[in-house]
Amino acid sequence: MNKRIFKHARKIHKWLGYILALQIFAWLLGGLVMSAIPLDKVHGKHLALRSLENPFTQVDYPTSLDNIVSQVAQPIQINYTHFLTTPIITVTSENEEHNFNGLTGRPFITPSKAQIIANAQAHLLIDAKVNAATKLDMGPREIGYKKNIWQVSFDDSFNTTLYLWADSGKVITVRSTIWRIFDFFWMLHIMDYDEREDFNNPLLISFSATSVLFCLTGITLLLQNIRLRRHKRKKLSN
Repeated sequence: MNKRIFKHARKIHKWLGYILALQIFAWLLGGLVMSAIPLDKVHGKHLALRSLENPFTQVDYPTSLDNIVSQVAQPIQINYTHFLTTPIITVTSENEEHNFNGLTGRPFITPSKAQIIANAQAHLLIDAKVNAATKLDMGPREIGYKKNIWQVSFDDSFNTTLYLWADSGKVITVRSTIWRIFDFFWMLHIMDYDEREDFNNPLLISFSATSVLFCLTGITLLLQNIRLRRHKRKKLSN
């Protein structure tokens, strides 16, 4: 091979190493951390339930279903659920969910703060007290900026936080320190430092392509070393 090729490969490999060192370390460390944490722990399944078993039977929903369905344009699905001690009939349309009191057939009344806290505690699987319950017009990034929600945080060692819909009181998701650690390393891994969702962002693609070039120049240098060793062995044998 031409010596100039090896010379250029050595220079390119060296500078690419400087540029990529931290990010490659972040990829490796992130991969280690994310593979070491079970996804059940990340999703907080050991901290709280996202849904509770319905304690009611069909006879506990005496209201007229026809009357409820007539109040919803283009209904798609009907579910029998509950909120605390109230049976709920949820009718899903193309655009949203409509919740009705299963006893009266009237639209479900928006839960109070005390009811939201009680429901959050009912879903909790650990022994912890409520730190704060805050109604948010728009939630933080960790809940995807969903609107009109309640944020209920607890005083446990995992900083467990439940997010619930303000209109229905249903639990949306569970967040904790474990999830936040995983999310941080996921951000480093995909190099999306804003929304942490875009796995096809230009920065990640550029660094990945550069890493491939780094490997190729490394292979070129390895071939040069093998060639030089063989050349030395031939000289010594002669």
